Amino acid sequence: MTFDQQKSLEDAYLMHTYGRKPVQLVSGRGMVVVDDAGKEYLDFVSGVGAVSLGHCHPAIVEALKKQAETLIHVSNYYYIEKRGEVAQMLSGLLSAALPEDEKIVWKTFFANTGAEANECAIKLARLHARRVAEAKGEQPARTIVTLKRSFHGRTLATLAATAQPVKQEAFQPLPGGFTSSPINDLEALTNLFEEMKGQICAVMVEPIQGECGVYPCSPEFLAGVRELCDANGALLIADEVQCGIFRTAKPFGFQHLGVTPDIVTIAKGVASGFPTGMCAARAEIADTYQPGDHGSTFGGSCLAVAAAHATLSTLVEGGFEARVEEVGAYMREKLAELPHVKEVRGYGLMLAAELDETAPAAGDVVAAGLDASLLLNTTGPTTLRFLPPLVCEKADVDALVEKLAVLLGA
Repeated sequence: MTFDQQKSLEDAYLMHTYGRKPVQLVSGRGMVVVDDAGKEYLDFVSGVGAVSLGHCHPAIVEALKKQAETLIHVSNYYYIEKRGEVAQMLSGLLSAALPEDEKIVWKTFFANTGAEANECAIKLARLHARRVAEAKGEQPARTIVTLKRSFHGRTLATLAATAQPVKQEAFQPLPGGFTSSPINDLEALTNLFEEMKGQICAVMVEPIQGECGVYPCSPEFLAGVRELCDANGALLIADEVQCGIFRTAKPFGFQHLGVTPDIVTIAKGVASGFPTGMCAARAEIADTYQPGDHGSTFGGSCLAVAAAHATLSTLVEGGFEARVEEVGAYMREKLAELPHVKEVRGYGLMLAAELDETAPAAGDVVAAGLDASLLLNTTGPTTLRFLPPLVCEKADVDALVEKLAVLLGA
């Protein structure tokens, strides 16, 4: 079907929740995707960071093909192959930065998306606070603090957690129990804990905020958040949906910052494009959940687990931590040399280039990128965000920078 035919059908029969780019993508391999006319594009979006191993990686294709021929879905009423292995792998990766004698066991709930993973974390934090309070005969804390400009999803609860009023206003009233504090402002968060003494059950942070333009928490700030949570009996939740699974070179973004959270949410790149999400928690926190407290029809399905197992195995065995660190550092250096780029932010292959006031609008650069055979992304009028597949090589970066130099102009 041609692009014009497909566009006509989608315009007529799909809800218009996306402003799609004028291209129909039909195939891909590695860093490259191809449209219906046969034109090739270098992909620096990778399904918003989801296609971690690149398009149609042989390990993912083979795992899904084999599983689809064997067993597709049976529900969570039963045990299935590889789910325990994936949870064990995640537990090891979550503790990877800890000394051997301090490693802990993490338990995982399997969901389908990042928003669902965050819903699970929100429910777990509140249930844990309730159980602790009931044991003491006290009133439970219910409020979860998030960071301003954060993004945690588009369900009603995760939208309420997302501290961006422009995204919330149209959907009021939203569920209560959330408040926000500025990123990297420990004094403001300390004052909030004092004002709401006994009411805060958790602080939920993205170690590197993605949707607002790639803004990392500072190590000092996150260490202070950890101390505040410990002092006030609150849990620390790390939303690693975008910055996790080797996106920043380390297995998880929080590992750059020297702090270990209590709950971690995971999605996007964990199954290299197959819809999968997880919520992992320290075992003693995870055990708050009992049968019936939470569930998912499709979470942890046979196909999802097969894709996640293949993805994690390939990332761990393929030395991607060093690879992403090296290529990411190279990309950061090259982006900083471009005309009109005044700042580059991020870690590994989760980067943003901030443009100066004389540059073309970021949206115009993204649009022009299609003509230049690039898939690009913007998070605002002056911000280009780069989330390439983790198979990105220096040669791909060179091709990007050469074309961006033309698009940005002297």
